[in-house]
Amino acid sequence: MIDVCLLGTGGMMPLPQRALTSLMVRYNGTSILIDCGEGTQIAVKKCGWSFKPIDVICFTHFHADHISGLPGLLLTLGNAERTEPLLLIGPKRLEKVVTALRTIAPELPFPIEFHELQEAEETISVHGLNIHAFRVNHNVTCYGYSIELNRAGKFDIEKAKQNQVPMPCWSVLQKQEFYEYNGKMYYQNMVLGPERKGLKITYCTDTRPTETIVANAESSDLFICEGMYGEDGKESKAREYKHMTMYEAAELARQAQVQELWLTHYSPSLVYPEQFASKVRKIFSNTVISRDGQICELKFDE
Repeated sequence: MIDVCLLGTGGMMPLPQRALTSLMVRYNGTSILIDCGEGTQIAVKKCGWSFKPIDVICFTHFHADHISGLPGLLLTLGNAERTEPLLLIGPKRLEKVVTALRTIAPELPFPIEFHELQEAEETISVHGLNIHAFRVNHNVTCYGYSIELNRAGKFDIEKAKQNQVPMPCWSVLQKQEFYEYNGKMYYQNMVLGPERKGLKITYCTDTRPTETIVANAESSDLFICEGMYGEDGKESKAREYKHMTMYEAAELARQAQVQELWLTHYSPSLVYPEQFASKVRKIFSNTVISRDGQICELKFDE
């Protein structure tokens, strides 16, 4: 089970009723934050979640509306007497950018680890989740992220017997990849059936539509995507500044065959994004015009 909270849905600048875009994902006692713009801490408090379990922060890119809330969050984590390492993931120059921001948060009681993305696509495994970063098309280097929770196959008693796996190994191999028993090594694939469908969340903002997004969002249970403009006549502005309209996001969702689309990163000029819902849903019916604090719980299919 994975809990998801879209902390804010705003782009460019925070508004009284719309925080800057940030996503928080909780799984098995750990939390992953994607982007940390101004006001992210207030948004976390509003949804009733906690800062302390945040073990990973991913950054799409280094524009201020996606990273300027980091120094304050680091200070809050430090004041909570955190001592465990914090992993930061983002494009090249991540350490340099964070070091500059830390001029106002120089002393922390915990170490910061950096993973600077070098390739067009990379996967980092943390706390039982796979974080897959993929480069998108903005006016600076920018990445989208898919967070995946894989699910092992069911225990297959006939397979275990055929592979002559002793019964004392059965329960152990359902939880770990290998086990030594009476001097012989036994492996998980000797007792489990084919891998079952897991859970997948894809987050993508500040980009033009690309085939890479479709490929990485494919079959996601939840696709959170920029829909900066909904008004007619904004297409050229979206192309110029390398953003997306709601309708382009919906088309990506349709092509990727996702389960559900949450739109986010609305332009400050987009006062009532809900008014475009019916038009967007003609392209992809299961579209949510997200609001700050949008929460869902993703569960495995039975």
